[in-house]
Amino acid sequence: MIAMMDRVRLDDEEGRLAALTRYDVLDSVAEPQFDRITALICSALDVPMAAVSLIDRDRQWFKSSQGLNLTETERDIAFCDHAIRRPTALVVNDARQDPRFASNPLVTGAPHLLSYAGVPLQTPDGYNVGTICALDTRARNFSKPQMEMLANLAAVTVDALEVRMIANFDHLTGSFSRRAFLSQLDLEISRRSSRRYVAALVLFDLDHFKLINDRYGHGAGDSVLRAVGRLCRVTLRRKDVVGRIGGEEFGILLPDTDAEMAIDVAERMRAAIADMEIPGLPGVRVTASFGIAGLTPAVTSNSQWLAMADAPLYSAKQKGRNCCEHIHTRGILGPEGQRSRMNPLEWYEKSLRPA
Repeated sequence: MIAMMDRVRLDDEEGRLAALTRYDVLDSVAEPQFDRITALICSALDVPMAAVSLIDRDRQWFKSSQGLNLTETERDIAFCDHAIRRPTALVVNDARQDPRFASNPLVTGAPHLLSYAGVPLQTPDGYNVGTICALDTRARNFSKPQMEMLANLAAVTVDALEVRMIANFDHLTGSFSRRAFLSQLDLEISRRSSRRYVAALVLFDLDHFKLINDRYGHGAGDSVLRAVGRLCRVTLRRKDVVGRIGGEEFGILLPDTDAEMAIDVAERMRAAIADMEIPGLPGVRVTASFGIAGLTPAVTSNSQWLAMADAPLYSAKQKGRNCCEHIHTRGILGPEGQRSRMNPLEWYEKSLRPA
């Protein structure tokens, strides 16, 4: 933990949120490895409450907690929001005597916090994504050995998040696995339902990928997939989420992105893939076909959103590949601006691929 302090990044909020997104942990179910950590904090530090707290854009969410009847709070009242803005631990011995917290509703009302000790959960690349914290309803001090234990448990918690993330990522491309990507779609849909929100989903397939495997071998195919993953990382924004959906199919989740912006992103990616140089395969060029669907009020599940993006992807392949097609709420919009009168789901049902 101490060795990482020189690398802490305190002034890059978008980078911090992207680091949190990579863990794919927000709103996940309880997991025993984190519950054991918070239980140990309560026992070792003699506190009635403990938590693994993750700080999202506008909320604090608890991956695990003991003694708290809360799953989340607003970010602006979170003690832990103060803790992540520091390279080292935050200790509050008596919140009533601290002007930052004396009028905090978590102090003046339930759970009536008076003392707090929180250590940042610092990622290997230096972002404080949350804290591990001990809380008490009495004013008290925390000893040096207790704080050292809390720091060690923070490191253990980050290790657990890293292991969890590795299981959620595709090792070849560095993209989210299919399962983790679908989880991100569900999260985006839930955000839409809670406030006015725009987002878009882009699906793309590498054209004639089987021919590369057949002609040059599967090692060459892996080189292509790695190159595509690398291209996505350098071309897209930090907050954009890339997933490997299938063998040569990828998905891109674009938060805060309307339909026209998504079309521009897809076209930029299409051109970049067509110009991409593949290590070890001089002269070999790859193209991709793209389907785009915005997040509409009709979308209630990740499968529905995927279907809406898959329909124009299929259309792009039917039109000769290496192009982008977009689905609007009133139908399919292709590169020439021609729109079908069918709604997106009707269009999808009509264009289902043969089994």
